[in-house]
Amino acid sequence: MTDPVLDISGLTKSFGALVVSDGIDLSLRPGEIHAVIGPNGAGKTTLIAQICGALAPDAGTIRLRGQDVTALPTRARARMGLARTFQISALAMEDTVLQNALLGALGAAGNPWRLFRPVLSDRALRARAEAALDRVGLLEKAAMRTADLSHGERRQLEVAVALTLRPAAFVMDEPMAGLGAEGGQKMTALLDTLRHEAPILLVEHDMDAVFALADRISVLVYGKIIASGPPDAIRADAAVREAYLGDEA
Repeated sequence: MTDPVLDISGLTKSFGALVVSDGIDLSLRPGEIHAVIGPNGAGKTTLIAQICGALAPDAGTIRLRGQDVTALPTRARARMGLARTFQISALAMEDTVLQNALLGALGAAGNPWRLFRPVLSDRALRARAEAALDRVGLLEKAAMRTADLSHGERRQLEVAVALTLRPAAFVMDEPMAGLGAEGGQKMTALLDTLRHEAPILLVEHDMDAVFALADRISVLVYGKIIASGPPDAIRADAAVREAYLGDEA
């Protein structure tokens, strides 16, 4: 079997007596979308924070392309190709679409604090940013102020910023949040094509999107993975139905 791009083993985190990550084992293989689902309060946000470096685990290891990154900060993991999109937009709303994409490209180059004026004339960085915008269908809006984009277009821009990292893996936190039916379908189609560029760890509440996209699904409840497997097996799992899916199964 191909070695996982992202491999999480025994990840544990507590806040006082509350155990929010309880020995979590999780992997992400090349070319796949692995969805993590679970009810509110299950520990999904804490899990993402540990994977991406915003929160240190109490125990366990996180490996990216075989390298232990457990102690590395967020920026170092991003430079190694771990690209994250956020549940709540982290875009610079007063900057243009292109400027936001350039910020991602700058971070990938290891120098996020360069001034925009010289950056805009840096052909290599600009080409990387424009290619990412073209990939998500926003190149024609490169000069637009980000605040003037629709909600769905801002989600597309977040993906473009992640793409400028030339990622080894995506970690996506509810990319469907706030999208209507049409926007959700558009984002689903985009993510389906991205798996061939880098595998996706997808945390999502939209079960239609999850079951349309995921090769594997892991179910997180009270900090524990209670089931993990292909969508059909998860849909049929009695414990999962009781804990989370209910009638949605």
